Amino acid sequence: MAAHDKRMGWLALALWLSLSTVIQAEPAGRITGVGGIFLKSKDPKALARWYRDVLGIPLEPWGGATLRYDAPGHPPVVVWNAFPSTTDYMGPSTREFMIDFAVDDLDAFLARLREKGVTVLKRDDTGPTGKFAWILDPDGTKIELWQPAAK
Repeated sequence: MAAHDKRMGWLALALWLSLSTVIQAEPAGRITGVGGIFLKSKDPKALARWYRDVLGIPLEPWGGATLRYDAPGHPPVVVWNAFPSTTDYMGPSTREFMIDFAVDDLDAFLARLREKGVTVLKRDDTGPTGKFAWILDPDGTKIELWQPAAK
């Protein structure tokens, strides 16, 4: 009987832990992540080709791209942050947003971009979160390239 009571105790504990997890879980109707980046362009097809040919983003038959955030070496989160309207962080772009792409090897990626004639606006390897570099796309959107710091 003691073994039966012990099993029942463990079952009761497991049931309580399961219920407490359900009770503490966030309710439905919440943001789960970034679902996409959408931007206007005077020539969307040419801009998409530039992102494919220069940055190496594979295009889908429908014209856009799907980027995996669970790729090996990719940061486990996507950052959202609002800046003051007076910031010059996104300059020289006049757009109200900037795109940040995580890269696995900033040196190799920048070498490939330079071979394709892309001007690197600035580079910063001193941040605690990793290495950064900035470029502009053909429409003048600033792109931040980020190699996360090694863990």
